[in-house]
Amino acid sequence: MGCSSLQGTGDKGYIEGDGVVVQIPADKRDAPVELTGKSLTGEPLDLADLRGEVVVVNTWWSGCAPCRTEMPMLVKADEQLKQAAFFGINIRDASPEQGLAFERRLDVNYPSLYEPGGKALLAFSGKVSLNSIPTTAVLDTEGRVAAVISGPIPSKLTLTEVVEDVVAEQRDG
Repeated sequence: MGCSSLQGTGDKGYIEGDGVVVQIPADKRDAPVELTGKSLTGEPLDLADLRGEVVVVNTWWSGCAPCRTEMPMLVKADEQLKQAAFFGINIRDASPEQGLAFERRLDVNYPSLYEPGGKALLAFSGKVSLNSIPTTAVLDTEGRVAAVISGPIPSKLTLTEVVEDVVAEQRDG
């Protein structure tokens, strides 16, 4: 299940994410995702700074049980996948400090955009739906959505294989 402000199961604030990976062929990908904002530490972040790299973008919230379960796996994948950059989007915490405490507790070493108002999700509009939390998108080296996992990632192997597929496509293409 994913966390959301949408009411999919009573008053719990959850909607289901199926964990299915959807890969998008290179010739069917939309324009690059344009996303800027401030990190949890207040530093400016621009997704365009990561062009030339495959990027894993994960939406999360510290109060979301599936996000809390998934984050240690993302941290391990970030350590393992040297050929990809990781980028978080904290979309619901009440303060940056709340998100930072969560990241410190789980040893998250990649930056997260702080955007509780949901504007960051608009950057993906028309490209992919990020309405289930957590959701993970893998961007190709041009910044285009190459794959998406709606809901919790089923396993670290699932994520690493998707990233490796996108990396190989970029290298071979």
